[in-house]
Amino acid sequence: MFRLIYLCILGAIFLNSCSPDRDSITTTDLRVEHVDAPLGLDTPEPRFSWRVDSRKSVREQRGYHISVDTDSMAVAKGKGIYWNEQRESDTTLLVYDGKPLQPFTKYYWGVQVSSDDDSVSGVSVSSFETGTMDVTNWEGSWITDVEDVDLKPAPYFRREFIPKKRVVKARAYVTAAGLYELYMNGQKVGNHWLEPIYTRFDRRNLYVTHDVTAFFKEDKVAIGVLLGNGWYNHQSTAVWNFHQAGWRNRPRFLMNIRIWYADGTNEVFGTDGSWKTKLSPVVFNSIYTAEHYDARLEIEGWNQSGYDAAGWNSALEVKAPSGKITAEVMPPITGEKMEFVKMEKRSNRHYIFDLGRNIAGVTELRIKGEKGTRIKVTHAEQLDSLGNLDLSNIIVHYRPKDTLDPFQTDIYTLKGGEEEIFRPRFNYKGFQYVAVKSDRPINMELENIAAYFMHSDVEPIGKIHTSNETINKIWEATNASYLSNLFGYPTDCPQREKNGWTGDAHINIETGLYNYDAISVYEKWMDDHRDEQQANGVLPSIIPTWGGWGYDWGNGPDWTSTIAIIPWELYQFYGDDHALEKMYDPLKKYVDHITSISYDGGLTDWGLGDWVPVKSVTPKEFTSSIYYYVDATILAKAAQHFGKEKDHETYTQLAKNIKNAINTKYLNTETGLYGDGFQTELSAPLYWGIVPDSLIQKVADNLAKEVQKTNHIDVGLLGTKTILGALSQNGYADLAFLVASQETYPSWGWWIQNGATTLYENWDIDASSDLSRNHIMFGAISAWFYKGIGGILPDESSPGFKKIILKPNFVNGLTHFEAEFRSRYGLIVSKWEKVGNLVTYHCEVPSNSSAKLYLQGDKIQLNSKEISTMEVKTNGIDLTAGSYTFSIEKY
Repeated sequence: MFRLIYLCILGAIFLNSCSPDRDSITTTDLRVEHVDAPLGLDTPEPRFSWRVDSRKSVREQRGYHISVDTDSMAVAKGKGIYWNEQRESDTTLLVYDGKPLQPFTKYYWGVQVSSDDDSVSGVSVSSFETGTMDVTNWEGSWITDVEDVDLKPAPYFRREFIPKKRVVKARAYVTAAGLYELYMNGQKVGNHWLEPIYTRFDRRNLYVTHDVTAFFKEDKVAIGVLLGNGWYNHQSTAVWNFHQAGWRNRPRFLMNIRIWYADGTNEVFGTDGSWKTKLSPVVFNSIYTAEHYDARLEIEGWNQSGYDAAGWNSALEVKAPSGKITAEVMPPITGEKMEFVKMEKRSNRHYIFDLGRNIAGVTELRIKGEKGTRIKVTHAEQLDSLGNLDLSNIIVHYRPKDTLDPFQTDIYTLKGGEEEIFRPRFNYKGFQYVAVKSDRPINMELENIAAYFMHSDVEPIGKIHTSNETINKIWEATNASYLSNLFGYPTDCPQREKNGWTGDAHINIETGLYNYDAISVYEKWMDDHRDEQQANGVLPSIIPTWGGWGYDWGNGPDWTSTIAIIPWELYQFYGDDHALEKMYDPLKKYVDHITSISYDGGLTDWGLGDWVPVKSVTPKEFTSSIYYYVDATILAKAAQHFGKEKDHETYTQLAKNIKNAINTKYLNTETGLYGDGFQTELSAPLYWGIVPDSLIQKVADNLAKEVQKTNHIDVGLLGTKTILGALSQNGYADLAFLVASQETYPSWGWWIQNGATTLYENWDIDASSDLSRNHIMFGAISAWFYKGIGGILPDESSPGFKKIILKPNFVNGLTHFEAEFRSRYGLIVSKWEKVGNLVTYHCEVPSNSSAKLYLQGDKIQLNSKEISTMEVKTNGIDLTAGSYTFSIEKY
C-alpha cells in the first residue's frame, strides 16, 4: 500500500495524475558522460542518458522529468535546485542546462518518465562528482626525483599526513607524465593498471580521481607513489624513435588530496618539495619491452606510517609537462587472470609454458629460490621447429643499443626465503608462450605462473552465435584481438608496436561498437587527434605520436579518415553528436588540406593503399581518392546536421566532384569494371557509394564473377571493410558468406584452422614480413556478421538505433544464426533457424525504438497471418517495440 501511495505521489509530481499501472515502465542504465556514476568530471555541461525498460503495452517514452541537486532526498522527490526540467519528449540523452556546476562536488540526479500508455515511472536516482574542472584549481607542484632521463630505476615517493579533524570524505586527484601506482597505508589504491592513459604529454595530461575516504579513518595516513616511464620517458629504442620525443623527461606527477571534515571545512594536501624520494626495486621499466625487478632492494614499510625516511632525498619541484590537465573519463585498464594449460620442463633452469591462446598482458610468478637468483621471463607468440620461443615475427622493429633490455623479457632477481610474487606494473606484452630461465636451479609447476589479459575494461554489448563453429571462432578471435589492442586508445598490435595506427582503427570502428560499449575510449582518442593536428590540417598516421613520426609517412585519407569516420559512427551508434561537433572544424581543416593538394578535379595519391593484400595491388590513388570522398561526404552531412547550410552546399559539391573524378579515370561504363577489376577496385566503390546508380548491379555482378574465380578473398586492409558488405548489399550474401567461412588459404578460417585464437597481420602465415599474430586490422568481418547476416543496421535518419533497420540474410551454409546487440535503447535481437525450405526468423525491438524489417521469401507469415512478400522485400514493414517471429518459405 505504501509503495502504491509513494508512486502515485511521484506521478502527481510529474503528470498530476495517478495511473493504476505505474510499474509498467522504469528507467535503468543511468549514465553521465556515458559512464556509470563517474568520479572527477571536468565537463561543465555533462551529458545524461538512461534507458527505458518497459513491460506490457508500453512502446515508448512520451515525456521526462530530470532534476539535479546536491541533496539526494530532494532528487528522489523530483526536485532539484541546480536543474529541474520537464518536457514532452522521447529523448533519453540530454545535455546539462542548469546552474553552473562547481568543482569537487557530488551531485545527484534523477529521472522520471511517462509512457505512451499514460503510465509513469518512479524516480531513478544516480550520481556524479565533479573534479578540478580547471587547471587553476590544482594546488602544489609537479615533482620528480632527479632530472636524468637515462636513470633506469623507478622512484618511490612518500609523505605522511595527519588529519586535523574527523574526515567524512577524501579524494585523491592524480596526474602523471609517465605511469603511477598510488599506495595508502601500505595498500594499493584502486584496481587500475597503466594509469594515466597515454596522451601527447606536451599538449595534455590526464588525471584520475580516487575515493580514498576509507584510508582516512586512521590518525596518520602514509601516502606512497611509485612512478614508471610509460611512453613519457621511452628508454627502449625502436624504429619510431620515441626515445627522441621532444617531451621526454624523467617521470613526474602532481597529486592533490582533498579532505572534507565533519564540521564542513576542507583541506588540500598537494605534492611539493617536502615529499621524500628514493629509488625502488623496479630497476628498469619500459612500456615497449619489459620490466626488471630486484627484490633484494625492497624497502619494507616504505609506504606505511611510522617508516623512518632518513636518507631519502627531497623531491624536486619541476615544471608541468603541459598547460592542460583534464579528467580521464573512461573504463580503466584492468587484467583478467588466466591459467596456463601446458608446461614443458627442459631443465631445472628452463621451463616453457603455453597459455593456450594469444593475449595482451603480463605474467605473474610465484616462486622460491636462492637469494640473488636471476630469472628471465620471455614472452612470445610462436615456437620454432624445436619448440623454443621464437620472437622473430615481433622483434623486427626493435633497435637495441645493448643486451641489457631484451625484448618482451622481464628480469626478476630473488631476495630468497619465502615464496615471492612478481608481476610487472608498467608494461604489457603480446604472447601465448612464456619461457622461464634462471641462472640457478628453481622448481616450477603450472600453479607457479599465471597470466593477466589486459585491456580497457569496456563492457561487452554484442554477441554472435551460429551453426558454423569456424564463424564462431572467428568472432571470438576478433574480439580477442580488439581487446588486446585497446589500452585507452586503439592500437595495431600489443607486442611489436603498441601504436595507435589510424587505418586499423577506422576500419574496425563498427566491429568495436557492435561488440563493446567503447564510446568514451574513442572520444578520448578524438581529443588526441585534436592535440596532434597540425595548423595545415595534417594528421599523423599513429596517434598519439611525438611530433616527429607519422606526419610524413603512412598518413593520408585512407588512414587518417579516423577524423571523419569515427565521430560519424559514434553518432550513428549512440545518437550522440558530441564527438562529431568537436571534430567538425578539425575535419573541415583536414578536408580543405586534401583539396589543396588534389588534382584532376578530385584525385589524391596521398596514403598507404590497400595494406598487405593477398596478391592484387589496387592503385593507391584509387583508394585514397575514395576516402577523400568519404571524408567530404561525412563533412557535408555533419554540416547539414549542425545547420551550416553554406558548408553543406560546398562539401556536397566537393563530394560530387571527387566522385566524378574517380569514375572518369577508373570506371569503364561499358564493362562495369573499375581499373583491372580487382576485388578491392570493385567492392570499395560499391560499398562507399561511388558507383553511378545505373551501374550498381553491373559492377556488383562483376565483383561476384571476380570472387567466384577462387571463392576466396584477394584484398588487403581496406578491402576487408568493403568486400563482404558490397556482396551482401547487392544480392550476393551467399557468396559473401562462402568467402567469410572459407577454411583454406587465404581466409580468416585458414588462420583458425592453423590454431589462431586472435587475428593475424598477414593472410600468409609463412610470409617473410608483417607477421604479428595479434593484429586487429583485418577485423571488419565481425561487424559484417551483425550487418550482413543479422542485418542489424542503424538508420541514418534517426541515429543511435532509435530507428533500426533489419535486413537479415538467410545464407546458404548456415542453419542457425543469432545476433544480439544492446543499443542505447536496449537489446536488439535478430536470429533465425532453417529447416529444409522453411526459415523461422525472430527479432526483438527494444522499448522507445522502432524498426523497419526487410525479408525475402515466397511466403511470409507473422502469427500465422500472411504478409505481402513484395511489401516486406521492397518497402519493409514497420515494427514497434516488441518481440516478433516470422515464418518464411522458399527464401
